[in-house]
Amino acid sequence: MSAPLIVSIPHNLGRDEAIRRLKTGLSRTAASIPVLSVDEEHWDDNRMTFRVRAFGQVAAGHLDVEDACVRLEVTLPWLLQRFAEIAQVAIQKRGQMLLTKRN
Repeated sequence: MSAPLIVSIPHNLGRDEAIRRLKTGLSRTAASIPVLSVDEEHWDDNRMTFRVRAFGQVAAGHLDVEDACVRLEVTLPWLLQRFAEIAQVAIQKRGQMLLTKRN
């Protein structure tokens, strides 16, 4: 079993606003990336568990929303491990866009 990919994204929104943005953000993100689809997304309080598919491979994980940080943990299948660094950077950038305060 491979080590999980972990991404931590700080924010200044508070937990409730971060959750609100993330609830719509995963589907919008998947829609903008042709090779990515969301198979499952389930919220339980401040934790979302998910299963996504990319290049025919399934990756599963969860994200925890705290008052000042979102922590995502996903286990990638071995075929997608090659793209772990690229995925980490992309997740970080997309997450920062979703969680940046707008004036």
